[in-house]
Amino acid sequence: MIKAELESILGTDSVLCRRPLSQYTSFKVGGPAEYLVLPGDYSQVAQIIAFCAENSIQWHVLGRGTNLLVSDNGLPGVVIVLGDNLAAVRVAGARIVAQAGASLPRVSAIALVNSLAGLEFANGIPGSVGGAVVMNAGAYGGEMKDVLLRVLAVNSRGELSTFGPKEMELGYRSSVFQRNGHVVLEAELELVPGDAGTIQEKMNEFNRRRREKQPLDKASAGSTFKRPTGHFAGRLIESCNLRGMVLGGAAVSEKHCGFIINANQAAAQDIYDLIRKVQEEVRKKHNVLLVPEVKIWGEFQ
Repeated sequence: MIKAELESILGTDSVLCRRPLSQYTSFKVGGPAEYLVLPGDYSQVAQIIAFCAENSIQWHVLGRGTNLLVSDNGLPGVVIVLGDNLAAVRVAGARIVAQAGASLPRVSAIALVNSLAGLEFANGIPGSVGGAVVMNAGAYGGEMKDVLLRVLAVNSRGELSTFGPKEMELGYRSSVFQRNGHVVLEAELELVPGDAGTIQEKMNEFNRRRREKQPLDKASAGSTFKRPTGHFAGRLIESCNLRGMVLGGAAVSEKHCGFIINANQAAAQDIYDLIRKVQEEVRKKHNVLLVPEVKIWGEFQ
C-alpha cells in the first residue's frame, strides 16, 4: 500500500526499496531505508510528507548526508532525498535562489563566477543548502544567518510558507526549522557585489586552513560536536588524551580531535559508541557536556 501510493505520486523509477543509506552519507555507514524516494518538484515533496503524516508513517528528509549518522539497522518508513533531484540555482542581481538539494560549494562557486561576495565561508562546507539553513551552518566567521533573505518551506500537512530572517530564529547551529518540523525547499541569499579575485583569494585561504587542520581525506561528518560555551571541543577532547583513540573501526582524528572518523570500515555503532565515550571522558574531567553537531537517526545499543 505504501509503495503503491508513493509510486502514484512519483512514478516507479523514483521509489527505491531497502536502499543502503551508507551510499548517501559522508560517514559511509547506515543500514537500509525501507523506502527511499526522489521527488522532482516541491509539489511531490509536499504530497509525500502529507501522505506520511496522515498515515502515521515515519519519514526523514535527507540532503547531502554530510552531517548525519544513521543506524546500522537502517530506518523504517520513508526517506525523502533532496539532493541532485532538487538542486537548481538561479542568480538575480546580487541575489541567489537555490533549491534545498544544491550543494554549498556549488552555490558559492556560482557566487564567485558572478562576483558576489559573502558566501566565501561556505565554499568548503560539503552539505546542502537545505541542511545549511536548518543548522545555520558556518565557518571562519561567517554563517548562513549573514546572507539568508528568504526561505520557502513545507509543513507536515503539505502546506508551503515563506520565512523571513526574523521568523527563521537563526542562532548558533540552530534555527526554527529544527523545532517546527518544516522542511526547507528553497533559500534566497542576499550577497554583495565584489571583486572576483578577492573572493577567490578568500576562498583559497579558507580552504588552505581546512586542508591543514581537518582530516578531509577521511570519511567523517565534519565537526562531531557543537562548540561548548567558553571552550573548544577539540581542545577538551585532546586534554583527555583521546587523540587517535580507536573503537572498532571508528577513531578520534589524529589531525583534529573535534572530528570522529570512519578509519577502518566502521559500523555506525562504532561511531556512536565513540561519540558516547568522548562525551563521558570530557564530562568526567571538565564537567562539560559535549552536544553532538552530527544528527543521529535510528536505533543504537
